[in-house]
Amino acid sequence: MAGLWHDLGKFRAGFQKYVRLADNPDAHIEGKVIGREKTHSAAGALWAMQRLEQTHGAPGKLAARVLAYLIAGHHSGLADWNDGLEQRLADPDSLKELQESLGANPSDEVLKPDGFTPDLRRIPGGADGFALWVRMLFSCLVDSDFLDTEAHFDAGKPARREGFPTLAQMRDAFNAHMAALPVAPTPVNKLRADILRQCRAQAALPPGFFSLTVPTGGGKTLSSLAFALEHAQAHGKRRIVYAIPYTSIIEQTADVFRNVFQALGDEVLIEHHSQADAAEKDETARSRLACENWDAPLVVTTNVQLFESLFAAKTSRCRKLHNLVGSVIVLDEAQQLPPAFLQPILDVLNLLVAHYGVTVVLCTATQPALGSTDYFDASKNLRGLHNVREIIDDPDALFDALKRVNVQLPPDWTTPTPWSDIAAQLSAEDCVLAIVNTRKAARELQRLMPEGTLHLSALMCGAHRKDVIAHIKERLKAKREGRDTRPLRVVSTQLVEAGVDIDFPVVYRALAGLDSIAQAAGRCNREGRMQGKGRVVVFVPPERPPKGHLEQAAQSLVRTLPSANLDPLNRALFDAYFRDFYHAVSLDQHNVVNLLKVQSHDLAVKFQSAAKVFKLVEDEASVVVVVRYPQAEDDIDSLLHRLAAKGPERWLMRKLQRYTVNIREKVALRMLGEGSLKTSVVPGMYLQVDAAGLYDPCLGLHLEGIPIDALGYVY
Repeated sequence: MAGLWHDLGKFRAGFQKYVRLADNPDAHIEGKVIGREKTHSAAGALWAMQRLEQTHGAPGKLAARVLAYLIAGHHSGLADWNDGLEQRLADPDSLKELQESLGANPSDEVLKPDGFTPDLRRIPGGADGFALWVRMLFSCLVDSDFLDTEAHFDAGKPARREGFPTLAQMRDAFNAHMAALPVAPTPVNKLRADILRQCRAQAALPPGFFSLTVPTGGGKTLSSLAFALEHAQAHGKRRIVYAIPYTSIIEQTADVFRNVFQALGDEVLIEHHSQADAAEKDETARSRLACENWDAPLVVTTNVQLFESLFAAKTSRCRKLHNLVGSVIVLDEAQQLPPAFLQPILDVLNLLVAHYGVTVVLCTATQPALGSTDYFDASKNLRGLHNVREIIDDPDALFDALKRVNVQLPPDWTTPTPWSDIAAQLSAEDCVLAIVNTRKAARELQRLMPEGTLHLSALMCGAHRKDVIAHIKERLKAKREGRDTRPLRVVSTQLVEAGVDIDFPVVYRALAGLDSIAQAAGRCNREGRMQGKGRVVVFVPPERPPKGHLEQAAQSLVRTLPSANLDPLNRALFDAYFRDFYHAVSLDQHNVVNLLKVQSHDLAVKFQSAAKVFKLVEDEASVVVVVRYPQAEDDIDSLLHRLAAKGPERWLMRKLQRYTVNIREKVALRMLGEGSLKTSVVPGMYLQVDAAGLYDPCLGLHLEGIPIDALGYVY
């Protein structure tokens, strides 16, 4: 019914005249041109409310408000009912829009569909599930609308969407790839093979929540994919969504998967992490076609894209939601679920599993305490996940078998070590990785290190990070084989802690949460090649962790590890650590749960308000900068010329993702004024002008005079 009535307003004569004279694919997009006769989304919403009240009385009038949310928002996004949509529909211009539409005499087939019975008692999840259910319906409507428009302007486009392999083909390709891998019979590889076996065996279990608790270096990325592929085949799942905390490592995971499925061709997955989504006021037909709807068997994305979409109001963000139905969602490094939004995230995961045929896999070496928890202060209580089943038979035995490092804690947690002392200690090592908490700290430490020290942070574009990580891996291999006697020292932010497969004999880690210490340890003696154990040194840096969750995580670590004699990798400590941490922070910091509560008497929900505050990155508004990375394998100028000429085509945006860095909008505007950046045809995306020194070949994006910690995300 939403599809039938959403464009009812286009029947009126004023709109028909305007759209025919405009000869412009953007003409029908509301907000592009000012004028009362150029709107059309209110008429269908008002007709739904009138028609269903006529046919079904009060229940129909109430149910029609669901259609009003969908139809009135199919351009501008889902609105708040109070102080928003209710007032808009009462506006005389909206009422006139409906009258003019009915005056054009639409057919009875349009106006009077048969067979509809409004029954709000059947909403998946009841009142608690209302907001998600409306978003799912909204997703169906706007994706259908976008695809219909796409087919109109490009008749061959729908056929080109059908080039992905099936999940059955992908499972067969995965099995063939794994069978052909040359694997040395080391103790670590034997354990990895057993983890893979258990994942395949447990995939037959009924859908729901699973945890995959495997030490870092245990091969959980491929093993979790094996579980997802087998589970999808066993239970008829439609797709696999692999969500990763950091944009900085998504390229590596996507490349691992492409290598597995290379026999199936180039187009085997969607890699989606662009933050350059158009605002509604800036939407064009092209920007709509470029946004992702995740209609592919395998999607590799970020937590930001996944969860912000689940709480979004924008059409482009919501478009993909219905394609989550019947999927397997793998949450890689599940301990990185953002604490400030943990409660609404757990609530929506419970709804997806209970009512939308979704299986969720929590994949990490440091499982967070996500079960329901009651605290002395009831306001701190956590509504957790239901019936999470562990895939591994005996995680404790597995962790003992894969223990490859000793962790050295500082003698006390209150005495910081100057960066100069840390630099001296690192400089005395032949092969060492240092992980710090912020970009600013990484650059300060880098400045004190010997020439040739490598650097990693998210101020480097994805292609740059990928090249440096590949270089590090090659250097590590050459050192093991005696082909490289040069010192190898790396200073990095914590982006290396989630899924980056590097293997150092010594790792230094600045004070952080217990999960971060464990993840850092996973970069040390990862393959178990050393005669003894690797060495992880935890130190208190001269700057305390940034205020907020990083600081609270460090404080929870200190409370969990009061003695330097305790082993921070003891699995028994993690439950206590996470319970302490979750008690110390607000798990619904922005009141999202209450904003999305539905009022039973009028179905009022604050969709727009909830979407505005559900932002996983705690920075100010961010934008994307396409940088001129000197070693780019693509011709960036050619890509940018194509962008200017053709607009944001989907393949082009995916290519450009490799050369982007996120920074705060106010910093970008300053750089724009200074002439080092220019705007692009994509709202929220800026382009680096050919300015010397703006992109450093070692450190990434840089601009003299702007403090490093003002450039955005801490990683």
